[in-house]
Amino acid sequence: MKKRVVVGMSGGVDSSVAAYLLKEQGYEVIGVTMQIWQDEDKAAAEENGGCCGLSAVEDARRVAQVLDIPYYVMNFKKEFKENVMDYFVQEYLAGRTPNPCIACNRYVKWEALLKRSMEIGADYIATGHYARISQLQNGRFAIRNSVTASKDQTYALYNLTQFQLAHTLMPVGDYEKDQIRKLAQENRLPVAHKPDSQDICFVPDGDYASFIEQAAPDKIPGEGNFVTEDGTILGKHKGITHYTVGQRKGLGLSMGHPVFVSQLRPETNEVVISDSDVFRTELTCNHINFMGMESLPAPRRLWAKVRYAHRGQWCIARQIADDRIHCEFENPVRAITPGQAVVFYDGEYVMGGGTIIS
Repeated sequence: MKKRVVVGMSGGVDSSVAAYLLKEQGYEVIGVTMQIWQDEDKAAAEENGGCCGLSAVEDARRVAQVLDIPYYVMNFKKEFKENVMDYFVQEYLAGRTPNPCIACNRYVKWEALLKRSMEIGADYIATGHYARISQLQNGRFAIRNSVTASKDQTYALYNLTQFQLAHTLMPVGDYEKDQIRKLAQENRLPVAHKPDSQDICFVPDGDYASFIEQAAPDKIPGEGNFVTEDGTILGKHKGITHYTVGQRKGLGLSMGHPVFVSQLRPETNEVVISDSDVFRTELTCNHINFMGMESLPAPRRLWAKVRYAHRGQWCIARQIADDRIHCEFENPVRAITPGQAVVFYDGEYVMGGGTIIS
């Protein structure tokens, strides 16, 4: 009997080819697009584009017709608003820089979609992520780097659970991007040349501050002071939601030399400015999710990434409490940012990660 897999189809080339590959491998494939946009007005939703707009539905449906697979749209608006959009706003208001894609992966694309897929008899869900899943010698499942380093998406997947990994397929991780586009073209998939989605889907213009102001107008603290580490006032800022650690441009300060945001202080509505670039050698994280390893009983040397585009750096990771890991880097790392994730690797495999708190 064929295994049934629900493929999350965003209307892009990667998830479309994932559906094609799984059908070729003999799975019973069902295509699903997750409805997560909040505005029912078609024009407004269309502007979102990427994996949120109505164009995603139209493109995914056309691909499903070519592949001759069933296709459905499932409503996940509530889960997306609570776990991604509301979290995004709350984190910025707290002076942290969130990663909504990580939250979306864990709580919407996996937790909600997997639950609903299993209710309709699916054995797996699948996505078009550039990553692989392996079961290690210790019996645990771990995300593994994709074949193509330039498109590797393992960082954004560190928070998945063992149950989720055991019921997930990621066929695209075995291919280079140009191979995926070639497969799409050879099999006449209508999205073969569709550009990749880049922006956060619910803030397509990149203006995070305006989005937050519209979402929580009564909670915006407004203008405050730029200050030095010792509290010397340098000028006025537009509101802490406009800034992130490591930022140099767009500060509006005439100091005669480059300055950087080194800290956000929501309790006093201050943005701390530093004359030197913001390099640090340690961090502490919480909300730990162990993946390739079950725990961290002793200090361990691991490769760590502190943001999606970070190449990574060696560190010694120590568990200092039930839900705290402290990392000491062998070389200074730029712009370690509260709210972002730190993800630990052992070779190609994700060992786990957490949310940076300091």
